[in-house]
Amino acid sequence: MVVFADAEQEKRLDFLRRREEEELAQVLSQKYGVEYVDLSLVSVNTEALRLIPDAEARAAEAAAFGRVGKRVSLAARAPENPKVKQLVAKLTDMGYEVTLFMTSQESLKRAFDRYADLSYAKETKAGVFELSNEELEELLTKVKGLKDIGALINEAIELKRAYRITRILEVILAGGLSTSASDVHFEPEEKDVRLRYRLDGVLIDVLTFDHETYRLLLPRLKLLSGLKLNVEGEAQDGRFSIKIKGAEIELRTSILPGNYAETVVLRILNPESIGVPLEQLGFEEKLRLRIEKEITKPNGMILTTGPTGSGKTTTLYAFLRKVNNPESKIITIEDPIEYHLQGIVQTQVDKKTYTFAAGLRSALRQDPDIIMVGEIRDAEVASTAINAALTGHLVFSTLHTNDAAGSFPRLIDLGIDEKVLSSSINVVMAQRLVRKLCPTCKKEREATPEEKVIIDRALAGVADRALVPEKQNVVYEAATGGCPECHGRGYKGRVGIFEAIFMDQKIEEVLRTKPSEREIAAAAKPQGIPTMQEDGIIKVLRGVTSLEELRRVVDLDIAN
Repeated sequence: MVVFADAEQEKRLDFLRRREEEELAQVLSQKYGVEYVDLSLVSVNTEALRLIPDAEARAAEAAAFGRVGKRVSLAARAPENPKVKQLVAKLTDMGYEVTLFMTSQESLKRAFDRYADLSYAKETKAGVFELSNEELEELLTKVKGLKDIGALINEAIELKRAYRITRILEVILAGGLSTSASDVHFEPEEKDVRLRYRLDGVLIDVLTFDHETYRLLLPRLKLLSGLKLNVEGEAQDGRFSIKIKGAEIELRTSILPGNYAETVVLRILNPESIGVPLEQLGFEEKLRLRIEKEITKPNGMILTTGPTGSGKTTTLYAFLRKVNNPESKIITIEDPIEYHLQGIVQTQVDKKTYTFAAGLRSALRQDPDIIMVGEIRDAEVASTAINAALTGHLVFSTLHTNDAAGSFPRLIDLGIDEKVLSSSINVVMAQRLVRKLCPTCKKEREATPEEKVIIDRALAGVADRALVPEKQNVVYEAATGGCPECHGRGYKGRVGIFEAIFMDQKIEEVLRTKPSEREIAAAAKPQGIPTMQEDGIIKVLRGVTSLEELRRVVDLDIAN
């Protein structure tokens, strides 16, 4: 018993010594004006470690532990040590941008121990989090639904600390890819941390886990994303990539300070999700053919409107792929560039120097045939884009309005002369995304009297009766259960619902009077194009989506 007590006391003293050393390192980091890092909480990047030979690192009591591109993170016990300064100079001469961190001697031991593994370590591209093909394929075979992801994460949490953080990240990212999630949300709450995926535009709970695991996971995500480890009171944005079967998938990291800990959202930018051809976006055939005609014109503006997450970028990219050919010069101004398109010059705005307005002016000097402006945000961008459309350029852009008719008053509010609008605008569209019913498990049922009222009211406004299905009293709903096709959600994938207003004589005439949205919608009625509500109801009757899902996305009380 005495031996046990002595061992416990020694363990306790050892813990207190380590904690005191870490606290001292933190205090000294403030004195020297450098960031503090605890290397027991972050991953030591082997490629960074290779930059400094073992002997030099030990002599200087410093180690490179992180590397993203040409940015290197260097941890040192004494930043003012001349040998540390020599290492910084050496790395700078090699073309690296060095960020210096203060660390403890205990932390450095962990980094030095990794030198023994260097001869066996797999070389990885800086800034890329690699999932091996075998590991990913093994995980994907285990993931049949969200419950499986939760079970695998819980298994990983039980592993030894040295390995569990990597494993947890692998499971979370593989689970996001297997379920086609667009975002992964880490949301710290009072007692635990909530993990959610955004699937087909809707947030779904996966599991909750403990704050201790999150405390280890957060620095790893920050380091991967090239973010500051010791900053907790302000927002940070970064990025990293995961490599799967030779293809890189980019992830955008957004960190915000929260009540209990920083909250993290990872946006998964999978090229497959944006590569939807125009024919599969959800346009009715007649509307699609009219739009295809408009996007092949040599000049004018094509606007797509809707809230964030309504699929505007996917639609614009589909347009760009359709018109992209060796004879045309296409330039995009985006914030940010989400996906890379072959054969197109893509530029990304910068808040200080390269704004949408500055980018658009510069792009026009490059003699483009087609310009895509990510978003019209202010009067300067609106004016420049309209002038480009009037001077022989085809311009694609987006605008934040509720419907197509609202685009015209919005542009007038931004200072555009209503007479100029009629000469520059070719077509204005509005869109939303609705979840598609799983074709394997969806259920057919009779519409209720209340639903029949909504359907009849919407169909009464459809001018082209050929679009209306014969059965108007049957709707479909999502099934809940163990369907492997949709992971038991009842929905799989999303499709657009659209409306559009083409420039014609009636729209030109009404624009002279600075009209309201309602007046423009009335003037567009003879064009015979269904509204978003009407288009949605038609898709409900065809079994593409459910009435519940449509009601979630648009207001069905204004169907007429």
